[in-house]
Amino acid sequence: MQKNLLAFVDDIYEDLELWYPKLRLEAAGYGMVLAAPEVKLYTGKHGYPAYADALLKEVSSADYCGLLIPGGFMPDKLRRDPKVKQLTVEFFEAGKLVAFICHGGWIPISARILKGRRVTGSLGIKDDLENAGAVWVDEPVVVDGNLVSSRTPRDLPAFGEAMVQFLNPENKNKSAAAPALLAPSLDGKERELKRVMLRDFLK
Repeated sequence: MQKNLLAFVDDIYEDLELWYPKLRLEAAGYGMVLAAPEVKLYTGKHGYPAYADALLKEVSSADYCGLLIPGGFMPDKLRRDPKVKQLTVEFFEAGKLVAFICHGGWIPISARILKGRRVTGSLGIKDDLENAGAVWVDEPVVVDGNLVSSRTPRDLPAFGEAMVQFLNPENKNKSAAAPALLAPSLDGKERELKRVMLRDFLK
């Protein structure tokens, strides 16, 4: 069974929207590979660093069980890359997880996979999502088939939990019984990182 997910990264990604899901999925036993135009250090919207593990042009969707698309300004740049759109379509058509949050929806829009699907995202791209044929829903997390979407960093606990439930449907009832505000598997270090990053985001 594949236990790694792929995530897109580039400069001015939304820090929390990458690192919270990454840590949540690692706590659930999954790895995450960060793919970018170059293998180098990238800087988030709030200054948090992320080092790319792989070149976008070299990765294959067949090697991963899902895709994470964080927000920030990064998706508006990467949505123009044909390989990014190709990978997004491949994950979607294979029935694998395609998870996006906030402005991350720009990439599925450009990949043309949202027609007739229920999704959410930042209010700032509501019109873009609807113009792409999606039905925008004002909820913390929306799951439609293999699409999992959320609105903003404030929805990250629900977003992370929905990703884990999609990948481990047999654990759905167990996860639903856990406290809603914090994923049950996070250790002290991960809780502290979330607290510090959220504090910086809310400044």
